[in-house]
Amino acid sequence: MDLTGLTHSAFGDSPELADALLALVLAGIKTATCWRHTDGVKGSVVGSCWVALDGVGRPAALIESITLDAVRFDAVTAGFAHAEGESDRSLVAWRADHAAFFARTGGFAPDMLLWCERFRLVAIL
Repeated sequence: MDLTGLTHSAFGDSPELADALLALVLAGIKTATCWRHTDGVKGSVVGSCWVALDGVGRPAALIESITLDAVRFDAVTAGFAHAEGESDRSLVAWRADHAAFFARTGGFAPDMLLWCERFRLVAIL
């Protein structure tokens, strides 16, 4: 499979978190992700594919972007939090985990704008 020209990206901010979140994707549990709006769309285009990397930067999964929406942190829904697949999949846990993540990676505000992407696993690489 030729992955040339596709965006390559890892989940999270550490090798350990990248591997943990990737495992959720590979298990079919994690079908959504988000990031700061100010970081741009990171190559995500609805209907196009990107490559999820493992914690050491190896291609591990081919992902298709299904939806990509700009959403305020405090407007993220319980359904989206559940689709992210993390912790107990509740909105309360999602908010706590993601507030901590954004705080340690550049700053957090409850009204910050995010890119919220829903995706599907196309192939395990």
